[in-house]
Amino acid sequence: MDNTVFGFTEAQITEFGLTYGVGGLMLLMIFIVAHLAWKCKAGKTGTFILFLALTFGLLGFVAKFVIQSYLNIK
Repeated sequence: MDNTVFGFTEAQITEFGLTYGVGGLMLLMIFIVAHLAWKCKAGKTGTFILFLALTFGLLGFVAKFVIQSYLNIK
């Protein structure tokens, strides 16, 4: 088993990290933004603005995953 870590290749580890690792960090960021909105008592409009502004970058990563799934790109 050359070039493996615990029986996994580098490509498998990278795919796992990008799928579940970044996904988990995205969920953590959503919880942080929600906690921030709750602590500062932002209200409905303020909470919407916080989520829109602070989680807009997540949309690109999710769109990339959806487009790859739709086009069957691996």
